[in-house]
Amino acid sequence: MQRRQLISTLGTCLAAPALTAWSGSAAAQAAGLSDTRIVLGQSAPFSGAAEQLGVQFYLGAQLYFDALNARGGVNGRSIEIRRLDDGYEPDRCAANTRQLISEGVFALFGYIGTPTGVVALPLATEAKVPFFAPFTGAEVLRTPFNRYAIHVRASYFEETAAIVRQVTGTGIRRVSVFYQNDAYGKAGLEGVTRALKELDLEPASTGSFERNTVEVGKALTDILAGRPEAIVQIGAYKACATFIRQARQGGFAGNLYNVSFVGTQALLDELGASARGVVVSQVMPFPYSPVTPIASEYLSAVRSKQGLRPNYSGIEGYVAAKVFTEAVRKAGRNLTREGFIGAIQTLRNLDLGGFPIDFGPNKHTGSRFVELTLLTPDGRIRR
Repeated sequence: MQRRQLISTLGTCLAAPALTAWSGSAAAQAAGLSDTRIVLGQSAPFSGAAEQLGVQFYLGAQLYFDALNARGGVNGRSIEIRRLDDGYEPDRCAANTRQLISEGVFALFGYIGTPTGVVALPLATEAKVPFFAPFTGAEVLRTPFNRYAIHVRASYFEETAAIVRQVTGTGIRRVSVFYQNDAYGKAGLEGVTRALKELDLEPASTGSFERNTVEVGKALTDILAGRPEAIVQIGAYKACATFIRQARQGGFAGNLYNVSFVGTQALLDELGASARGVVVSQVMPFPYSPVTPIASEYLSAVRSKQGLRPNYSGIEGYVAAKVFTEAVRKAGRNLTREGFIGAIQTLRNLDLGGFPIDFGPNKHTGSRFVELTLLTPDGRIRR
């Protein structure tokens, strides 16, 4: 608990310059782009059952922007994040998005989750505001192609396909799915179902729970009735951790698989010694050792801020900030939203330091990178 309070406090402190800059006249509040700065808007869970996802993504992005701004910014402009808490609730996210758009932010950045993204993207599209690097792999935000939606991470279909390949490659055929009863959970369920269908299989059983709750008892009963050999989980860390503990108590001895949105470090912190046999798919480089140049760069930035620890959500924010900056740099001094989108489309085969991205005129998903990691009961994450 002390660690979480510290991180939340650090997040508030890091946000202070951006928040302060928004005080003043209405004209100043509407200036998302000026000669000296770019203001981004982020609606994310900074409280509630998914708060660590929002906090850690924000902190990772802010680490990059802090260093960038200290060097004079990009093309003479600093980059700031204006953040609002939506608690991972769509209604609050929609209200936040309308507010951020009305205040003139240059782009919407780092939104967390599918149900929130589903309500925010139409608002961004109508206003012709870039919707950049949402922390979700849902296909509903990617298909059909949307000029204003720009994704840095791989999709849930790609993650769940990798999980199913791993599971069935060991000879397992009975795979069940525990999922959040909303757009996110159903996207993951669809991904698992599609991947199994290619092998002439289907889920052995399914069970769902409601977003922002840990009421997983009925889902567990439904799933165990199908006698699964492995369970894929599509949820946030608190509910997934509760399910894992109860599944073990109920006698389930197989592996449990999660997609990246679960929040790997937060899940590990919740589970403790119960992490044995838990696998998480990842869409970002391994952030705990300098195995790639981008990881080394991120770790150096983390060490510069007392009290922070590296994690996957953090490096995703860091990478998103780096990609955003590269596009702004290419767009040049005469920056516009449309010019920014055009610059994104020219980022072809760009190596960020062991993490390649590739956009194009009709391709707004920069990465297909997926790998699986294993959580250990002594608090480590293994590749």
